[in-house]
Amino acid sequence: MGTCNIDHSHEDVRKKYEAQAEFLPGGINDLFETFFKKEQTQEILNEVFHLLKKYDLADEKEKAERNRRLEFIIKNV
Repeated sequence: MGTCNIDHSHEDVRKKYEAQAEFLPGGINDLFETFFKKEQTQEILNEVFHLLKKYDLADEKEKAERNRRLEFIIKNV
């Protein structure tokens, strides 16, 4: 995943999550409820957006890495 100069809003991240939720493992889905209830920094919003972007098209190895990163971010914010 490359860097992006676009700042994604809380709503952008929520919409991207909703579009990809059916492809995410249940444990991560459960964590997102708490994630969306909290204020997040712009850096976190951008990173989560890009981890979710085209998640459904990623191969299993890439999904595993994204899952690991998403879980780490969400549990630590």
